[in-house]
Amino acid sequence: MSNPQPTGTTDLTSLAAGIERTNELLTRVLAEVATTPSTHAVFADAGYVYAATGRLVAGTEDRKAFELDAEGIIEAFIDKARTIFPDSRLLRVYWYDGARRRIHTQEQQRIAELPDVKVRLGNLNAHNQQKGVDSLIRTDLESLARHRAITDAVLIGGDEDLVSAVEAAQGYGARVHLWGIEAPGGRNQAEPLMWEVDSARTFDLDFCKPYVTRRTAGECPEPGAGEGPAPTREEVRFVGARVAAQWLSERGPAWMAELLPGHPYLPGAVDQELLTAAEALLKHSLRGHADLRRVLRDGFWDHVQGRF
Repeated sequence: MSNPQPTGTTDLTSLAAGIERTNELLTRVLAEVATTPSTHAVFADAGYVYAATGRLVAGTEDRKAFELDAEGIIEAFIDKARTIFPDSRLLRVYWYDGARRRIHTQEQQRIAELPDVKVRLGNLNAHNQQKGVDSLIRTDLESLARHRAITDAVLIGGDEDLVSAVEAAQGYGARVHLWGIEAPGGRNQAEPLMWEVDSARTFDLDFCKPYVTRRTAGECPEPGAGEGPAPTREEVRFVGARVAAQWLSERGPAWMAELLPGHPYLPGAVDQELLTAAEALLKHSLRGHADLRRVLRDGFWDHVQGRF
């Protein structure tokens, strides 16, 4: 009759096997994490963006006194995020604004049509104050972080009420980066908010100026007022290709080739140049026509890619 194996030896063998299985599982998990691409999202409080850029560029927070090229500045934010997170993909931009009874205005409808942009609406009270926007930001930010849908969150806002949203996202492992607009003579972001985030960045006058236009007295707030009919899509596409051809001749193939890795997006400054040049050729503003601006970029890229 053989002697039974000592209990201590059996326990050590089982423990070693358990440790080996755990190590194998950790190795697989770490390998999966290493190959999972990073993802970032932008959460922009439109009320803050309008007020801060208006104050900085036009000297007023009254939306009726100036026009913000929302599409242009959103593209600039996307471009900036791409340079800061070069190995990360964009999930989308969340644009939080207020509207009476949560019914989209024409401007908000145009923004909602932009690619990679989701408009989220809170209420607008009798004093034109946004209500419920902070809670929407918290809900989205916390939900995406909890489900590991994002690794980095860019928060554009300044309200102290957003501190809880930052803490919630960080609790699930996401890093939160606060972006703001330069405030003349002071700050427009709460200090407790700045203390909680993982990084902070401020955009100056030179960054914001191309996207803000002060309206003259009596000017209709709707873009394109007083102009003739909007150009056709074919006309806009042709102008986009025409501007690309002109720049290729003036700036050279090397400069144009540098834009290709960013396709289908253009750097914010270049996109504004394209818009300004196209409007001059068309003699018509495209700032209220999100669909035509996309066609303009398509025409531009068609020509660029056809040459490389």
